[in-house]
Amino acid sequence: MLLIVGLGNPGLKFKKTRHNIGFRVLDALQKENNLPKFKLNKKAKVEITKGEINGQVVFLAKPQTFMNNSGHAVKFLLKENGFTEDSLIVIHDDFDLPFGEVKIAENSGSGGHHGVGSIIESLGTKNFKRIKIGIRPVVDGLPPTSPKAEDFVLKKFTKNEEKELPVVIRKVLAVLD
Repeated sequence: MLLIVGLGNPGLKFKKTRHNIGFRVLDALQKENNLPKFKLNKKAKVEITKGEINGQVVFLAKPQTFMNNSGHAVKFLLKENGFTEDSLIVIHDDFDLPFGEVKIAENSGSGGHHGVGSIIESLGTKNFKRIKIGIRPVVDGLPPTSPKAEDFVLKKFTKNEEKELPVVIRKVLAVLD
């Protein structure tokens, strides 16, 4: 069994922000595999769906605790469903990677990402797999002057980035196959 957690913030206000790319990947994964619609588990404070993907039982989870408290929902799901850290995959935005770049990490620190930091703190370990999705803009092959990460992650993608997002999400889905 796998527990795949996409990080984001709940509510329409945040739906298309850079910070919610984890939610968007899970929505695409759910749709592509014809899994049931996400349902809110009030006790865990998480939207969840489960089913089979490539012959493996998979839980998809979108914590509804806001990014900085994602660890509470993840810890609850691990304990409640008998998962181990080895079966956990967390998908999240990464401010330090250029837009569209996808990187896999395991047993590494939070890199300043508060959602990942919350999970590490709640679980007491950093030994789980992460799929990082670059959100940093690139202009003429170079990153622009550094925007403040806390402000930037809550902004919506540009129109051009929105057009490219399906390709980026496809990259992530290919990594998960």
